[in-house]
Amino acid sequence: MTHTVSVVVPIHNEAGYLPGAVARLLDEVRATGVSFEVILAENGSTDDTARIAHDLAEGHHEVRVLELPRPDYGAAMRAGFRSAIGTWVVNFDIDYFSGRFLADALELGDVADLVLASKRVAGADDRRSLLRRAGTLVFNFLLRVLFHSRVSDTHGMKMVRREVVDAVVPLVGSTQDLFDTELVLRAERAGYRIKEIPAVVEEQRDARSSFLSRVPRTVVGLLRIRWHLWKSR
Repeated sequence: MTHTVSVVVPIHNEAGYLPGAVARLLDEVRATGVSFEVILAENGSTDDTARIAHDLAEGHHEVRVLELPRPDYGAAMRAGFRSAIGTWVVNFDIDYFSGRFLADALELGDVADLVLASKRVAGADDRRSLLRRAGTLVFNFLLRVLFHSRVSDTHGMKMVRREVVDAVVPLVGSTQDLFDTELVLRAERAGYRIKEIPAVVEEQRDARSSFLSRVPRTVVGLLRIRWHLWKSR
């Protein structure tokens, strides 16, 4: 049976956090009443994450596991998206997911090909630190300047129609932090219908990577995307 929704969750070194988070995620998605699968895209973990993920898959028929040899969030998303079998493919993080977002996004299924949870549209409630909120503002300013993008947020929860996954994901060259940004930008340029839902964003735990350390990589990555999109015009 084709699942209505495939939920892709990249995971890396989450041994202690994973069991409780997966239980909460399954509860939230089940509450929507949709048929679904959860793909845990483990990538390069050095702890017991892979073993625990497989144990969870044995205990829950909705869960399956992909294993990638190297730690790479974007590559894990790509692998998960390409293996998904749902009519819709949803990206959640293990510490940032919402059944309410999924339910609201599915209600837009007749008028949207890609639904984004935005931290910046009217009605959003961004409870993160001032530094991270400022970083989002600067990032989205760069998206407007470099790409003339009209979306307000490319990171975070999103729901993508199967046809968009099949057409766009093979074109995305970015990995690491910018896979989803390039996916959204390419979908926007291709004329797919994009809708944004206001999100409530509250950090569930301390950040696992330095925000400032990602800045140079992000800027270089955006310039690389700009170059590739210009070449493909």
